[in-house]
Amino acid sequence: MSSNSSSPEKKLPFEEHIEELRYRLKIIAITVGVITLALMILPGDLSFLKNPFEFYKPLIAVILDFIRAYALPENVELIGMKFMAPIELYLISSFILGIVLSMPVIIYETYKFVDPALYPHEKQMAYPYFMAFGILFTIGALFGLFLLVPFLIKASLPFYSIVGAQPLIYVSDFYGLVFVVSLLTGLAFTFPVVFVLLVRLGFIDTSIITKNRGIFYTILFILTAIITPDGGPIADFVLFIPMVLLMEGAVIVARKYEKSPDRMRRNIFAREEVTRKCPYCGCVFKGRSVFCPCCKRALK
Repeated sequence: MSSNSSSPEKKLPFEEHIEELRYRLKIIAITVGVITLALMILPGDLSFLKNPFEFYKPLIAVILDFIRAYALPENVELIGMKFMAPIELYLISSFILGIVLSMPVIIYETYKFVDPALYPHEKQMAYPYFMAFGILFTIGALFGLFLLVPFLIKASLPFYSIVGAQPLIYVSDFYGLVFVVSLLTGLAFTFPVVFVLLVRLGFIDTSIITKNRGIFYTILFILTAIITPDGGPIADFVLFIPMVLLMEGAVIVARKYEKSPDRMRRNIFAREEVTRKCPYCGCVFKGRSVFCPCCKRALK
């Protein structure tokens, strides 16, 4: 009897977490769905008011026209090739842009879900990193869209004349390149934020870069080459140079946290066993766990 009566109390916290997660995901799904439908249905201009029964351009068409006008050279033509390609592009691009435009809500709901588990000092630390992550991701995505994608396309055009081919590009390939490169460039620009955070939490040291710059930047250059397909070495350097500047700036910022006396050493590359004491419950244990094995609290 006692075991049955105590089981709901043990399951309640987990059930509350699941219910909270379901609620947050529901808000995110509704937001993405509403914005996606708005992009697909709402007119991109007010000219449809003159004749509402005529076909009008939805918002997604206006956005795709802007991308095409900016990123696609005048002598290059887009072709559908497959009968369903324009419809697939219409649906997929609306959904992708719906997710992008919903990012403020997604970030907010994600933070509200993890907020109850954070201590005051962790909340104070999280705010600037969320902001920095969002700003650098936006700058990186815009860098990829307005600079890197046009450069990649223009860099590949001379090869068309070399082989005697007309510059015709599948419409799905063009917009796929735009979305993928913009997304990957945005994520690449957030590497410095992740690096500074890991240094501040004590998982790594700045020496991982300062003492291994050759190896580190060789790997970074390979990653930029993957992000910039078919653009040649010049396109690789167009992304590689700002990434080097951002990472060197991150090293300078991270060194300030590295010198802090309150910084806990939890280097993931260290092999030696250490004895630690929880500041909350006084539990003494061995290892480099982020959480106390006794009271389960996050250690500073």
